[in-house]
Amino acid sequence: MRIVLKSILSEEAAYKVTRVLGRLLALAVTLVLTLAAPARAADTIRLAVQKTGTFSWELAAIRSTGLDKEADLSLEVTELASTEAGKIAMRAGSADIILSDWLWVSRERALGAKLTFYPYSSALGAVMVPASSPIKTLADLKGRKLAVAGGAIDKSWLLLQARMKQDGIDLKSDATIVYGAPPLIAAKALDGEMDASLNFWNFCAQLEAKGFRRLAGIEEILPKLGAKGAVSAVGYVFDESWAASHKDAVARFIAMTRKAKQLLVTSDAAWDKVAPLTGTTDPAMLKTYRERYRDGIPHRSIDDEEKDARVLYRVLAEIGGRDLVGPAAELDPGTFYHAIPGD
Repeated sequence: MRIVLKSILSEEAAYKVTRVLGRLLALAVTLVLTLAAPARAADTIRLAVQKTGTFSWELAAIRSTGLDKEADLSLEVTELASTEAGKIAMRAGSADIILSDWLWVSRERALGAKLTFYPYSSALGAVMVPASSPIKTLADLKGRKLAVAGGAIDKSWLLLQARMKQDGIDLKSDATIVYGAPPLIAAKALDGEMDASLNFWNFCAQLEAKGFRRLAGIEEILPKLGAKGAVSAVGYVFDESWAASHKDAVARFIAMTRKAKQLLVTSDAAWDKVAPLTGTTDPAMLKTYRERYRDGIPHRSIDDEEKDARVLYRVLAEIGGRDLVGPAAELDPGTFYHAIPGD
């Protein structure tokens, strides 16, 4: 009887041990398979970036701090020579996101391309004069030689014209206007060949660091034209159908760029990675770049941005005509992207 009992106990113990071992084995197999399985690939976003533009500054801050990995994004960056090359890349479908302005986006939408815009920067150009210049107000530009960067339908130039017409001054006829590429205009200003110059904000920063005086920033004249606050002229531009199918990735991209901007606001050390991309080692110029970049970081709601853009669009359409805005008299309703939570 004792022998039978021992045999029964042994069989029961063996059964229990087998069950435990089986569970442990199943758990181990599951763990091995989990560890061996490839991690979910990060979402890839293709960026077309002007090599000398400030978007490259933001990307330097993102990569140096790992914000792209934190957002689970793989950023494929193509560096281009100009903003126009970025537009070509967008039209060709070889880029998911570029930087451009809402005016171009609205024009493209009117022509059938369903692009959309999310604010990147409200930094605008300025009218610059030498420190010793007798020109004290915008009205003093009358009869002077004014160099304008970007051509006859540059937005800042058109806005400046609209503002001066309110005071009865037609700068196109009341001043001598010379057009040129931004670097050339900056060089001519430094050489003293112009009485004043209207240039993009980063070239104005260069002149400012060299002792030039800001006669007026374009952002200062916008309230006279009907804007209620700082307007982001430049933004991230992408196709709305692509955004609809990558909604979460777009949200993470925007959140990532916000963190990068905040980092560039709060940390001078973060600019150590940016400095080599600015093309200068001059401390005064780097300081001016830093201050102007920070001033241009958007802080307003998308609704407020869009309302002011609509007002300024009408001003630009009146001055620039169809050559500037295309067939649409009003800003296209889908121009601004509204799908980011909290905006």
